[in-house]
Amino acid sequence: MRLYQMADAVRFPTMTTSELRDTFLVKGLHQPQNLSMCYVDLDRTIIGMASPINVSVPLANETMLRSEYFLERRELGALNIGGKGQIRVDGQVYPMDSLDCLYIGRGSRDVIFESLDTNAPAAFYLLSYPAHTAWPTTLIRKQEVTPVMLGSVETANRRSICKYIHLEGARSCQLVMGVTHLEKGSVWNTMPAHTHMRRSEVYMYFSLAPEARVFHLMGQPHETRHLFVEDREAVISPGWSIHAGAGSQAYSFCWGMGGENQDYADMDPAPLTTLR
Repeated sequence: MRLYQMADAVRFPTMTTSELRDTFLVKGLHQPQNLSMCYVDLDRTIIGMASPINVSVPLANETMLRSEYFLERRELGALNIGGKGQIRVDGQVYPMDSLDCLYIGRGSRDVIFESLDTNAPAAFYLLSYPAHTAWPTTLIRKQEVTPVMLGSVETANRRSICKYIHLEGARSCQLVMGVTHLEKGSVWNTMPAHTHMRRSEVYMYFSLAPEARVFHLMGQPHETRHLFVEDREAVISPGWSIHAGAGSQAYSFCWGMGGENQDYADMDPAPLTTLR
């Protein structure tokens, strides 16, 4: 499990492109038939992906956690961005279609990821944070989530926001998680931009063609930088950084947050006219 150690807002303006990508961009998440994970020292975030095909992939414990099992002191969100699959949690089976999400609570010992069709395997994007108590494991199906429509065709940001794990949905200790889908012809996400010092965020982009890219904006509003992001890559966003972007085509992304505040609306606006 790779360790990511975050740069602060003082070091950030001096970083080269390579340094920015090594620090904030998570590549290589999709490893067929395997589990890949990384640990971020910011909010003790774990980002990963389980990609089973014809054998089960267990949620392995990591020496870095110094725990008896992975979820001894943590909680986990698992979003299926592939074909049909299922997750076994302590013997309970949770069938999952594409874009279904499973919240797995603290204290769950045995977690196993499986695909149901080797020709269209599941791919489970994982996001985990420390948990102070145990909330029940909860399956959130795509069709059960009511999308919130934002943006317009004129501003090329018509999009639907689907909240899965949040205060009014599946409950958690600190994890907030959902998906945004850009409509065809729209490319901008999270614009106007914002920051939120009370929690960090991770964006994982998906549903991109191999040759497509997302131009991800980050940094303090008065001094921004950018990363070019490919399909199934993630960007780590500290509380002081904006997180927005434009794609070479429409796309989707999973947003997930952890920190001291689960209020989705707790944002500090960064109007377009103030960005530099």
